[in-house]
Amino acid sequence: MSTDMFEAGLGKTTANYTALTPLSFIERAASVYPTRLAVVHGLIRRTWQETYARTRRLASALAARGIGTGDTVAAMLPNTPAMIEAHFGVPMAGAVLNTLNTRLDAATLAFMLNHGEAKVLLVDREFADLMRSVLPAVERPIFVVDVDDPLYTGPGERIGQIEYEALLDSGDPHYAWQPPNDEWDAISLNYTSGTTGNPKGVVYHHRGAYTAAISNILEWDMPKHAVYLWTLPLFHCNGWTFPWAVAARAGVNVCLRKVDAKTIFDLIRAERVTHYCGAPIVHNMLVNAPDELKGGITHPVHAMVAGAAPPAALIESLERLGFELTHVYGLTEVYGPASVCPQQEEWRTLDIGERARLNARQGVRYHLQDGCAVLDPETMTPVPADGETIGEIMFRGNITMKGYLKNATATEEAFRGGWFHTGDLGVAYPDGYVRIKDRSKDIIISGGENISSIEIEDVLYRHPAVLAAAVVAKPDPRWGETPCAFVELKAGATASAADLIAHCKAHLAGFKVPRAIEFVELPKTSTGKIQKFELRKLAKSVSAIDV
Repeated sequence: MSTDMFEAGLGKTTANYTALTPLSFIERAASVYPTRLAVVHGLIRRTWQETYARTRRLASALAARGIGTGDTVAAMLPNTPAMIEAHFGVPMAGAVLNTLNTRLDAATLAFMLNHGEAKVLLVDREFADLMRSVLPAVERPIFVVDVDDPLYTGPGERIGQIEYEALLDSGDPHYAWQPPNDEWDAISLNYTSGTTGNPKGVVYHHRGAYTAAISNILEWDMPKHAVYLWTLPLFHCNGWTFPWAVAARAGVNVCLRKVDAKTIFDLIRAERVTHYCGAPIVHNMLVNAPDELKGGITHPVHAMVAGAAPPAALIESLERLGFELTHVYGLTEVYGPASVCPQQEEWRTLDIGERARLNARQGVRYHLQDGCAVLDPETMTPVPADGETIGEIMFRGNITMKGYLKNATATEEAFRGGWFHTGDLGVAYPDGYVRIKDRSKDIIISGGENISSIEIEDVLYRHPAVLAAAVVAKPDPRWGETPCAFVELKAGATASAADLIAHCKAHLAGFKVPRAIEFVELPKTSTGKIQKFELRKLAKSVSAIDV
């Protein structure tokens, strides 16, 4: 029997096919739960019906100004209601949202606006002076919209042609937006950070944003009406797609202009926050906050942490704080997280140190991601699942970027062999979980032995005086390279290089013990990642220690 009979007269119609888009989530939330709380920001408390109307006003106002399919709208905004609204209103107009990192310098921001060909720029007044210095370098006409957040009381004058609320007032709250003709259409543009040279523009599509948001809900068992605190920057991978995930659950967006331990704990108590995300540096700040800030939280709080390898000590500390931790892993190119470390039932019988060690792994693929594997990058075959053989961690599936904007060569290389190459070296375990051993450029080769900088960092983090640690290769005339540790101590804590070396000797093989330790404030990227390329420069001049 021919399979053609399953095609004849059975094509796609509006009755049986609609392009996947996360924009559908807000329409449903407003329809099913119109009076449920959607946004909290100081005295602002808006429902889903009100928020949906505002996003349609934004889309309408942009369309009236000629913004449509394929146009770029940039946003220089903190975690405020306007930033959440932009995640819906901009693509409702058919445009592509480019959220700008608020911590970048003028030259980098100018590059992004030019490279992404932004036609509209939303600017919070806090960043007006910075963007005033950027605009002269922008090569095309750009329509600037001032966003005057009532919670901001600092300096900064308006620089745009219109204020955000006036822009919305000019729009139609019943604007009849349409889903994309093709779910492969771009929904957002995000630039990579933390590397030398110009950042790469990572293009997301509607299908990927939809599947990533649904996967976040599934991995976290996120319930209806979850209360989500915006500790994670919305400019970072579109907040890991959580603007769309929260809408899908008709949850509450609790906005946060600035990450501050006291404010976070106060909001968790006052709004009964159930979920928040962040890099290890954010969680580190919370677990090391004064004890008087932490009291009075009597409801369950779910924390999601992502990073190359959050140290076991941090995972252990969060568990002791009473926060239920979910560890995820990913990159900008895969919408933020695309793998998760699910905790197995049998882990509950293990001691907290062993549970933390297992939970520090990068885990398994997201529900709606097709694959996450450790492959030999030359043969593109899986490495043995022995927890020892090193390969490159790779992803494939819907939760993967369209590619790099205007950079076909980099896109082709990233997708070589039908997988996205992360550049992270890792191992696979018999239970199917993967774990990062290092970035390919961060492996230390000492006397022919491969040393994982992450393994050494994990041990250093377990010292009670250590707030943060980073290990890089230091050139050595005898061994080629040896480990050099840069350490940031907790406030009021003391430890000597000898103390930390003794600590490392108790937990590591001799050849892995750092041959140099320097106490510094660690240089970080705008998203909180430690800049190891800066530390490699410093390592050349750090004096070695006889261990």
